[in-house]
This record gives sequence, C-alpha cells and structure tokens, in this order.
Amino acid sequence: MNEPHEIIHTIALTEKATLLSEKLNKYVFRVAPRANKLEIKHAIEHLFGKKVVSVNTCNYAGKKRCERRADYGRTNHWKKAIVTLKAGEKIELA
Repeated sequence: MNEPHEIIHTIALTEKATLLSEKLNKYVFRVAPRANKLEIKHAIEHLFGKKVVSVNTCNYAGKKRCERRADYGRTNHWKKAIVTLKAGEKIELA
C-alpha cells in the first residue's frame, strides 16, 4: 500500500468538513483502513504538493443492515483522516 492513490480514497465534502477547511485549515479524507498517519501524510504531500502539519484519524465500524428476514449484512468498515495543513496553504476543491 505504498501508492498515494491506494491510501487516499475520497475527500469528504460535508457541511462540517467545509467549516473545518474554511476556519481551521483542516481537510477531511476517507482513507484506506490499514493506512497509518505517516503514510497518509506522505500521500497528501505527494498528491497535492502541500505541507502537512498533523494528521488525526478515526476508525468507523460498518453498520448492521437487514438483508432479509433472518439474514443480516454489514456495510464496510472505514477510516477517516483529518489533515491540518501549514498556515497559508489551501487545497482547491473546485
């Protein structure tokens, strides 16, 4: 899992993530569940060419879903990374 495209899946464009990016210069990404903070930092710096100050991560368990009357399925487990950039740097999302 050394390729940056394998580590970073998508960027989160939610209301809360937009407020974080505007006020605190933090960006929220959905990342590979096995990626660690150093791999995420290097992937962001490689893909966007920006200096990363810190990375915070959260693991989320998949939710239980009812498929049929007796069978239960589960959505995928996933990981979120909140990346803080150096002051004055921004990622253009448009």
